[in-house]
Parts: sequence; structure tokens; C-alpha cells
Amino acid sequence: MGIVGLMAVYPKLSVIMLSFLVTLVMTLVTKKFTNQNRMKELKEIQKKCKIDLKDAKNDPEKIKKINVQMMECSMELMKHSFKPMFYTFIPLILFFWWIKGVYVETTLASTWIWWYIGASIVSSMILRKVLKVA
Repeated sequence: MGIVGLMAVYPKLSVIMLSFLVTLVMTLVTKKFTNQNRMKELKEIQKKCKIDLKDAKNDPEKIKKINVQMMECSMELMKHSFKPMFYTFIPLILFFWWIKGVYVETTLASTWIWWYIGASIVSSMILRKVLKVA
């Protein structure tokens, strides 16, 4: 019995393990291809802007300046996050095409994607904390 056979026999466990492995690879690629220090700086600026927005409720001019600064931060964060996505998009499409075929005849045929998403969210939260990825 090969790996695919084991995946079919233990579908829930295999989806969770695959999700963890894919999330690990994605997190490592993100860490490698992004400037983590700059990402952390930008997130801190955004936090400060949110606090400043709450304090400037009655000052439309100040709110406008803060919103412009937040937009600039968001655009730069998005620019940084697209780089790792560029490297992982095609492999992920192929992976999902393959995994869909593996689980089509198992008890998870219609729900494997939800198991994957749930495990991926949890894995991502844990791995980002452990690997200190912004």
C-alpha cells in the first residue's frame, strides 16, 4: 500500500497532515521571500494609525491624513505578500488538483476541503508564532 492508499484509508488524518505540511512550506517561503523587519514595522504603523483614528473622531483633516498613511501601509504590505504568492501559486493549484482526485472516493469526498481549511488555519497560526513570521 502506497502513500495514496494510506491517504484513502485514513482520510481525516492525512488531510490534516497534508494541510500542516503545505502550511509549513508556505510559511517558510513567506519568511524567505519577505522582509520580516519591514513587515513588522508596517503592522506596527497600522496599529498606531488605528489608535490615532479612534482619538481623532472629531477632526476630519487628521482622519484623512491617517487614512492616507494606512492606505500606503496596506499597499506596501500587499506588495510584500505577493512575492511569496508568486512562487507558490502554480504548485498549490497542482496540489489541490491532485488531492481532490485522491479523496474523491473516500468518506471525505464532499468535506475534505473544509477539513483542509480548518487544519490550515490552525497550522498557520501556530507556525507563524513558532517561526516568528510577520
